[in-house]
Amino acid sequence: MNIEGLLFYFFAAILLIAALRVITARNPVHAALYLVLAFSTASAIWMLLRAEFLAIVLVLVYVGAVMVLFLFVVMMLDINLDRLREGFWSYLPLGAAVGALMVVEMVLVLGGKYFGVAQLPNPADPGADYSNTKALGRILYTDYVYPFELAAVILLVAIVAAIALTLRGRRDSKRQNPPEQIAIKRADRVRMVSMPSEKKDS
Repeated sequence: MNIEGLLFYFFAAILLIAALRVITARNPVHAALYLVLAFSTASAIWMLLRAEFLAIVLVLVYVGAVMVLFLFVVMMLDINLDRLREGFWSYLPLGAAVGALMVVEMVLVLGGKYFGVAQLPNPADPGADYSNTKALGRILYTDYVYPFELAAVILLVAIVAAIALTLRGRRDSKRQNPPEQIAIKRADRVRMVSMPSEKKDS
């Protein structure tokens, strides 16, 4: 076994332990930290597969943004741990049944005739000068440029709609109204006052 295989099993073991601790940790902060460890280890496995773009995105987006936000939210909220544990045993049979069904599906897919591990060929060595990010960007901005732009427009519309739906104006808040500022006249803001001049005695 070469060094890449040893590193894969090492990171895979850490990933499995971290994923198990995410769902078994009693403290939500510890569960979030274990999830950060799981994402970091998964990015290391992506690097072993020479998919550096996916590894960097996983670290920047999930570890650097999403999980840090989750961690701060969990730390700021006053979570009642006893209430979270209520009803665990009542939902355990359903959760175990769903987990067993997923395991059976994965075994059927990976052990099948067309999608088995033995049926998948090993990827060829692209060479030292190969850049996964460059190849992905070339395909994304040439063959899939229109679906990419369409997805960007859909996400932009979703962001604008979410802001419009959640925006609530407060009566005591002070904000500017551009139409009123444009339609203002000089007589509404400026008043000419005629005052007699006063002579100061020396």
